[in-house]
Amino acid sequence: MSKPEKIESAKVSILGAARSGIAAARLLKSQGASVFVSDNKPQSAATKQTETLESLGIAYEFNAHSDRVFDADFIVISPGVPSNSNVVMHAKKVGLNVYSEVEVASWFCRAPIAAITGSNGKTTTTSLLGKIFQNLGRKTFVTGNIGFPISDYVLDADENSIVVAEVSSFQLDHIDTFKPEVAVLLNITPDHLDRYADYQAYVRSKFRIFMNQSSDDCAVFNHDDEAVNDHCSKLNTALLPFSVNDRLSFGAYAEDGKVYLVSDGKSEFLIDVKEIRIPGVHNLYNSLAASLAAWRLGASPTVIAGTLREFPGVEHRLEPVRELSGVRFVNDSKATNVDAVWYALGSFANPIVLIAGGKDKGNDYAPLFELVHEKVRTMVLIGQAAPKMLREFSDKTRCIMATSMEDAVSKANKEARPGDVVLLSPACASFDMFQDYEHRGREFKRLVMAL
Repeated sequence: MSKPEKIESAKVSILGAARSGIAAARLLKSQGASVFVSDNKPQSAATKQTETLESLGIAYEFNAHSDRVFDADFIVISPGVPSNSNVVMHAKKVGLNVYSEVEVASWFCRAPIAAITGSNGKTTTTSLLGKIFQNLGRKTFVTGNIGFPISDYVLDADENSIVVAEVSSFQLDHIDTFKPEVAVLLNITPDHLDRYADYQAYVRSKFRIFMNQSSDDCAVFNHDDEAVNDHCSKLNTALLPFSVNDRLSFGAYAEDGKVYLVSDGKSEFLIDVKEIRIPGVHNLYNSLAASLAAWRLGASPTVIAGTLREFPGVEHRLEPVRELSGVRFVNDSKATNVDAVWYALGSFANPIVLIAGGKDKGNDYAPLFELVHEKVRTMVLIGQAAPKMLREFSDKTRCIMATSMEDAVSKANKEARPGDVVLLSPACASFDMFQDYEHRGREFKRLVMAL
């Protein structure tokens, strides 16, 4: 693949009319391209999208992907469209380049990009890094897979601003020239195995975040994740590892309840761990990663530490909702894989009533068995994965089935005792019942507040 030389005269087909597809269409149209958007979902479910496309004068189709898709110079793919779908496979067969929206947006980006990926912690780290730069007084765009497509903001970003982008493996699968000045890899654990041939294919996708970096750029990576550390230590770029287990000679580490930044073998105290507002070891990793990336891009330790003290976390990630009759309700809808739930369960000392389930992604639930047995009073199971999870967990704790989120919240409330935590931490995707994890989390919160 290679970046098209002329956008003004290009014919572009965009697969998927969700947020990133619409954003890419708008951007390319503004640059003179002839754009066609194709989505196989029913048009009746896309009223807002059709109104937007019509207002922009962009041609579109719904209900199926027709042959018109292939009358193009290149194709832009939305993250929700599988790389092995028939339409994408045929596009490649007829010689069309397929790009992700983040790749296309990067062609027009004048600002330095800090890109964050990983199986878990992306949204928290992206939001925290963005907040550090906002506190620094720098014009900052927090974008990407976090829900705000880069294409919507890239033309407003100049050389003095900063683009902080959460990027998923699906987006990285279709990059070509995307080159972040700072690339952050938080961790890699099994995820999205319904979309990849095997775990190693998923791992290779994550490592693509570094593929175009040079010695002038920087890789921020998790020293404690063996697979990540082994790969990143061989990169031809500036290396900044972070660790909570080892004292490092460069990068950042936590030791004896304190966080240090290290340069030229000299450690500089940053902050006491207990002062970091977002709790848990997983958030300590996220804080180290964001601190390193910000430090590399010119933020002072004073501003970094001040932001760590005030940053409250993100919506849908261990988000307190309310306390009712001595029971705490917590929204962790963003926990769409097993590893995220493992960290969530470890964050509470109190007994847990766990609402889990959704669209299974080829999950191996075995890493949760011990924690569920120790900590979970009852599991309330929802969605397509519920029968599988019932088989996996019924000998570990009490399990009951629910037909909807409303049913699940009601049953969890009845199961919980004073002092318990009712935790929505699904370990699954949301698309069997909801538009996305945000929709799922908002519905959980609405139902909890109505109790």
